[in-house]
Amino acid sequence: MAEGRGAAAEECVGKVVLPGDVLLLPARHDEDAERLQLDVDAAPRGRLLCGPGLRRCAAGLLVTKCGLLRHRQARSGAAGGAYWVDSQQKRYVAVKGDRVIGIVTVKAGDVFKVDVGGSEQASLSYLAFEGATKRNRPNVQVGDLIYGQFLVANKDMEPEMVCIDSNGRSNGMGIIGQDGFLIKVSLGLIRKLLAPKCEIIQDLSQLYPFELVLGMNGRIWVKAKTVQQTLIIVNILEACEYMTAEQRKQALAKLSGN
Repeated sequence: MAEGRGAAAEECVGKVVLPGDVLLLPARHDEDAERLQLDVDAAPRGRLLCGPGLRRCAAGLLVTKCGLLRHRQARSGAAGGAYWVDSQQKRYVAVKGDRVIGIVTVKAGDVFKVDVGGSEQASLSYLAFEGATKRNRPNVQVGDLIYGQFLVANKDMEPEMVCIDSNGRSNGMGIIGQDGFLIKVSLGLIRKLLAPKCEIIQDLSQLYPFELVLGMNGRIWVKAKTVQQTLIIVNILEACEYMTAEQRKQALAKLSGN
């Protein structure tokens, strides 16, 4: 799309955008960007973040995915914020810092190969666990589920996972228990479940007590008290993507009545 045919980004928020569309940004964003580049000590209050589905271009933002355009205001009402495209894609693209659920496929020397559902497998060192040393190695076997985050993720290098944070603590990451049920859902549903005060999680917590691990790669690990309760929660989670809030509450009411 030519620069003159582009639409203002603020007017397209909440609307469907297609690959090739150009989103024009207000002039103040460019002025803030120049000020940030020239003034090293300036606070990054006017910085505009370009999220998934968008790419910088001369005219503004170029759309690379089909979906709904979203925008988050910057803190304290400053100019800028973040734009991204909310799409229902199923293929995961590794992003640095994302916490994902992977499956160990190969155990070769000091490195494990982990399937994260992307175009290639990620590598995981045996030292990337809390308290791991050359003598105290973690007991990781082929087929185990690993919950970790990406330390390296770009198109030119192999993805690298770790199960510790910047302080060397596991912080909930590591080997997931043998019991439980693993399902695959869309990335859009994962983002919805990870939202603060998610109504779906709150409604399910009133039905049964359960453990839940959410991976940004679209994988969910669920464990309840019994196998029957686990399967019920799994079926509800899979159906939530296509149900309205009222339909979900009616289904949960029937289950709680039984």
